[in-house]
Amino acid sequence: MEPDLRREARLDNWGPFRFTCAMAEQIGIERLTGLIAFARAASLGSYTAAARALSVSPSAVSKSVQRLEQHLGLSLFTRTTRSLTLTPEGRDLHERALRLLRAAEEIEQAALAARAEPYGTLRVTAPLPIGVHLLGPALPRFRERYPKLDIDLRLDDRIVDIIEEGIDVAIRVGELSDSRLLSRRLATNRVCAYASPAYLARRGTPEHPDQLAGHDCVGIRFQSTGQLLRWPFRIGARVVEVTPEPGITVDASDGVAAVLAAGGGIGISATYIAAAYVARGELVAILTRFAVERSCITALWPASRRASPNVKAYVAFLAEVFSSPPPWDEFLVSASQR
Repeated sequence: MEPDLRREARLDNWGPFRFTCAMAEQIGIERLTGLIAFARAASLGSYTAAARALSVSPSAVSKSVQRLEQHLGLSLFTRTTRSLTLTPEGRDLHERALRLLRAAEEIEQAALAARAEPYGTLRVTAPLPIGVHLLGPALPRFRERYPKLDIDLRLDDRIVDIIEEGIDVAIRVGELSDSRLLSRRLATNRVCAYASPAYLARRGTPEHPDQLAGHDCVGIRFQSTGQLLRWPFRIGARVVEVTPEPGITVDASDGVAAVLAAGGGIGISATYIAAAYVARGELVAILTRFAVERSCITALWPASRRASPNVKAYVAFLAEVFSSPPPWDEFLVSASQR
């Protein structure tokens, strides 16, 4: 028999599923798993995205939805090789299925709130650089405190729908607009220009952003839009953005830092990425008196998780990781003072 959602998913991965056992006695476990898989696939637009959110395989999601369609005698999706589109019947069922999942989640969160000790699975999402440089190295320390809590860390630069994908805590950089979420400011995202000591010895150190035109520059292209990042500098009372002509362009922040450390030229980086390179002597912060605080790093979580011991514990831990002032900004502050 081929694997399906009932066998492949641990109950720990199905928050709403655990608390609908009484309903399951009436409508059947198979139909409940089908509704969960269908609701996630419809919200996220693909079986692959739904499988990722539910921690199962895409084939398991597909088979579960197919069984639900067979039971109902309805076609819920119009399928192409690249996407899923809801049929009129599917749209109607989707709204009803979401209401079921939200009610089940409220039951789950109430049960979690009644238990003081963090336990189960905590799903966290963050941009890749923050996950690699800040969150990942801190996770072993967090798990030492809460060994009964498993961490599912998802690193992706795309902006996910926290509620639809069942995320407990999200770390984001930039402006926030979702009123359904609670938030806590963690730190300022400071950016500065950097180059390797070898490059500066060979080409000289610019003293003003206007002098960048005579240097090799390494640019970063946003993966979401394909546009180049404009370099911000505080000149007097204004923040001026410039876009030097890059000799090398990279679409990942860590890639830029690696190119700079190899002597590729001058580039812009967040301090939390560059700090380790500076500590090893591979990069030097330049134009520090023009460095800017570009945006904020913020933790977000659904209002439904307000009383969750898991979320409370992790948000409190984040306050330690993102201490004030952040340790990765110390070298820049010192350089600016000098």
